[in-house]
Formats: sequence, structure tokens, C-alpha cells
Amino acid sequence: MAKLLDQINSPSDIKNLNIDELNGLAQEIREHIIDSVAKCGGHLASNLGMVELTLALHYVFDFEKDHLTWDVGHQCYCHKIITGRKDKFDKLRKRGGVSGFPDQKESKYDRFEVGHAGTSISTALGIGLAAENLNLDDRIVALVGDASIVNGVSLEALNNLQRLKRQFLVVLNDNSMAIDVTQGAIAKLFSKVRLSQTYEELVKTTHNVLEHVPLIGKKVDNAIERFKKTLMMSLPASQLFESFNIPYFGPVDGHDIASLIDLFKELKGLDRPAILHVYTKKGKGFSPADSDPRKYHSTGPFDINGKSTPPEQNITPSYTATFGEALVDIARKDDRVVAITAAMAGGTGLNKFRQEFPKRYLDTGIAESVAVDIAAGQAKMGLRPLVCVYSTFLQRSFDQIAHEVSLQNLPVIFCIDRAGVVGDDGPTHHGLLDIGYTRMLPNMIVLAPATGAEVKLALEYALAQDCPVAIRYPRDVVPIESDDIQLCNRAFVTGKSIKVIDNNSDIVIVAYGAMLSNALDAAEVLETENIMVDVVNARFAKPIDQSIMDMVRKGKYVITVEEHSKSCGFGSAVLENLTQDNNNTDKGISHSNPLERLTILAGSDKYIEKGSREMQLRELGVDCDSIIAAVKKIQNQKQR
Repeated sequence: MAKLLDQINSPSDIKNLNIDELNGLAQEIREHIIDSVAKCGGHLASNLGMVELTLALHYVFDFEKDHLTWDVGHQCYCHKIITGRKDKFDKLRKRGGVSGFPDQKESKYDRFEVGHAGTSISTALGIGLAAENLNLDDRIVALVGDASIVNGVSLEALNNLQRLKRQFLVVLNDNSMAIDVTQGAIAKLFSKVRLSQTYEELVKTTHNVLEHVPLIGKKVDNAIERFKKTLMMSLPASQLFESFNIPYFGPVDGHDIASLIDLFKELKGLDRPAILHVYTKKGKGFSPADSDPRKYHSTGPFDINGKSTPPEQNITPSYTATFGEALVDIARKDDRVVAITAAMAGGTGLNKFRQEFPKRYLDTGIAESVAVDIAAGQAKMGLRPLVCVYSTFLQRSFDQIAHEVSLQNLPVIFCIDRAGVVGDDGPTHHGLLDIGYTRMLPNMIVLAPATGAEVKLALEYALAQDCPVAIRYPRDVVPIESDDIQLCNRAFVTGKSIKVIDNNSDIVIVAYGAMLSNALDAAEVLETENIMVDVVNARFAKPIDQSIMDMVRKGKYVITVEEHSKSCGFGSAVLENLTQDNNNTDKGISHSNPLERLTILAGSDKYIEKGSREMQLRELGVDCDSIIAAVKKIQNQKQR
């Protein structure tokens, strides 16, 4: 029997389906998503909950002309499937396949490339204001989750939404979760409303909304007032949004396609901004994800029967897991230690800390800026807070890092996970700017552990400082112990590197952080070809070890290797120090040997596409083979 999905190549193909056919299509799309994520990995639970809502939106609106903006964007799989990309889902998040996030390079239906929460209402507001100026009648829909609505950018957008005097629909997708359980007072408010609603009450609310949404031509304010009186709308959610002077409708069932279509048809005709509150179920239609949506928020490949792929025996731990274990061990001995994250306890390795020290753990929800300011306040009172956030998300709190932490010279420790390339999540999630935006700040020490043992040593060092410290590490496993690696098992000393291989060579590979492993692998291969090099574990990007400068002054060929943008990174810091030398006649460089920088984006100014982490490191010239090639290039130059 032919599948309905086989006939769907664009949103126009769903507009002639009846309700039964739409429900059948929803089931087929769920199966397609489950099959694809089981094979490739991806965001499963949130996408399973979005199917009916997405179909209803595309059924009513014409997003080839109209505008749909996504919040975070990882819940866009159904949207992508019905906008001509279903055949690329066999390579979901892989090179040559479809991205796991909206991507304007893929389709005209993707207005923005998004991966950070809180932006959908703001960007849609900009579109709406422009449409007013241009006298366009495009319809505008902003999709936002209950975890993202608490983000400062979302609230700022709501505060400005009354500027708009035209149609504008905010769809609040409420599934009670972000990556983890949604945090904060607004989350509790939604939870209170959610618990008060039975299915029958949702149906009743839906019917009442349909009866009282003003049709085109009717006076909006009077109709909304009648609606509120009919429902006795004293629920906190309506009060919250109407305090922004925005009409609120709902909550309604996000899996009832027929009612959603009717609702969107009516709300499409409003001549002012409005909010529709919709309940969806994360993991709907796949019982393992339904029962454990946190586990299946973002997953690697798994058995279709719901069993995760069995882990290899004695698998090397990740930097994240190593950090989590080290932090718990340190916190048992130092009761000043507190940990703060922004909706990502599991992703930053804090689950064990949260269980053992619940009073010393804080999740601010998707609110990185407030996490940093809270840490500043705690540090002012004598605690030693650790802000544990992915590099890409910490970017959002740069102003707070600068003013509340760096300017005050407070001992806040930034534990920057996912530093460097992150593989399949692609450009919105790479952490390629953190060395630059931390080392430019006065009072800040910037370092990177290269080994598992160094993770704990870096934490111990940071806790002993009376200034802010940034510690970065990648989404990767720690290197396997070896004689060379064990040479790094010594305490951090401010601004001091470690020479791991000392052959008294005139070619020196200086590796920053996790790139040490690639440098050591390269040195081992080169030695088999009778090319001897020295290898240095830099440890610090600020302050830079002056012995590295001394190597250049003595005429050695220095290759710096890092997982960061070419601008403002570790190699840039070395060059800046050498430039200062050139202005000092006592330390002037007396030779012309160049400093070779192997860095992300070394060859071009571009964002890095999705793919495996190994592929990205290879393509961007910081893997083992690229280091070998750089050394051989220098060797050939020397022999001329």
C-alpha cells in the first residue's frame, strides 16, 4: 500500500488532505523520524511531539510567502520532511544530508539558521515591523517553547510586541521540558496550569477559543473581553501575557489536528499580535522516548526497539564525564564550591554533583546571562562558583562576564564544555570563539587541560586563584594514558607550559589543550621517518609562557596547534607577544623563521558545516596528518 508521505514533496501537497489522511500522515512522519534518528542520531523526543502542530501550521499558512521563525530549531524535522527534504533524512546531520536545525542554505522555508533559544519572537518581530513599513500582508508565526519563553531575549521581545499593529501569532509549544526539566517561576506557573487541565477541559477550551476568536472585521477588544468572561480567564498564564498587553488563547491540545487547523484559520485573521498556548507531548508515538524524554532529547544511533547502542567495554571517558567526577571529588573537600548551569546539567557533567550537593547546585534554565551574574554575586560573598555551560551558549553572556566578573576581578570559574568543533550539530553549536572572548578581558586567566588528569589539576588550580579563570575542553574522549601523557600529571603553574617531548629539535609543535594528543601522534609518525620534533603542552592561552617566545627568539620553527578560530586564539596570542618583542630592541627577533599557526579557519573565513568531529578536524587542518604535513613543509624549506 502506497504511503501518503511518498506523495508529499511540498507543503501544498498536504492542503488537500482530509483530517483522517492528515492523522495518517502524522503517523508516517513519526515513523520516518524514528527510523532516521535511530540510524543517524539526533533530537528525537521534541520532534515526535511537534508533528501535528507542524502539519496544522503548514496546512493553514503559506510559508513560501508567510514567515515561520523557529526557537532553538532542533524540533524542525517534520517541517523539513514536508518541505522537500525527506529523502535526505537517511543522512540526517551528516555531510551531504539534512541539517538538524533550520538552514536557509537548504530551503526557502527556513528563514533563519538557529540553534540558540529565545530568538524566534525577536526575529519575527523584526520581520513584522519591516512588513508594516513595506505595506506587506505576509502572515507571521513565531514558534517558542516553554523553556525558551523565560529567556531574556524572549521577554524583551514580548515587551516590544505591542509596537506591532498587525497580524502576528506566537505559538507557545509547552511540553514542560528543555534538555532537562524547565526551571524557574514561569515554568512553575505553566506547570500549575498544566496540572489543572484534563483532556476534556482542553477540548472545552479549544471550542471556546473557536467561538470567541474575533473574525475579520469584528472589533478585537470586545471579542477578547467576551472570551475572557466566558472562560473566567483568571489562570496565571493569561495574566502573564496580558500584562504585556498581548491577547492569550489556550491552553489547547497540540495533537488535535482538526482543532489546530480551525484555531489557526481564525487566529490568522487577527489584526494584532496574539499568543496561542499549545500542549504537546515529548516523545509521542515512541514509548521509550515518551517515558524518558530527557534521555531521547538528543541521542546517538539506537536500536529501533528502544535500546541504546551497547557501549564498548572499557571505553575511554569523555572530558565532560572526567570533569563531573573531578568536581564532585573536589566539592567533597571544599564546601565553597557551587555549580551553576543553564538548562544542561547532563550535558555539562553535573548530574552527579546535583544529586550529591543539591543545595550547592543551581539550574537557571535557558538564561546564561543571569547564571553569570548569580555567580558574580556568590563569588562576592566568598563562595567559589563554577559556571558550567557550552562554549557556544556562554557567548550569550559576554557582557556579564566582562562587567560583573572581569571588571570586579571576582573568582568565578568558567567551565567551558564543547569548546572547538562539535560534529553533527554544526555551525550553531561549534565553540570556536571562547579563547578570544575570554583572553581579551583583564584579570582573566585562560587555560585548557590536555589530558584526563589535567582536568582535575586545572580545577584545583582555578580554585586557588583570586581572579576569574576560564577552562575549556572539547566534546571528545580524553587521551589514553601513555608515558608522554603522564608527563603532564603535575600541578598547573600560572603561565607555564610543559615540554612533553624534548629532542632539542629546531622544530617545535606547541599544542593547546586537547590538540596535544594529535601533536603526540604526529611526533610518533615523524620519528619513524627520522624527523625529530619537540612537543609542548601550552596549557595557558593567557598568560602565555615566555619560554615559547624564547624558542622563536632562538631561531626555532614553532608550530602552534589549537581548536579555535584563527583570529584571537592561542596562536594569535603568541604572535601578539612576538610583536611586542619587535618593539623592544633588547628582545628583537634576529631571524626570519615564521610562526606556523594551525587553527580552525586558518585557510578561510567561514562557518564550519555539520559532519563528524574527525572529518571537521581533518578538513580544517588540525588533525595528526595536517601537523605532519606542516612539519614536513618546514623540513623541506630548511633543506633548500
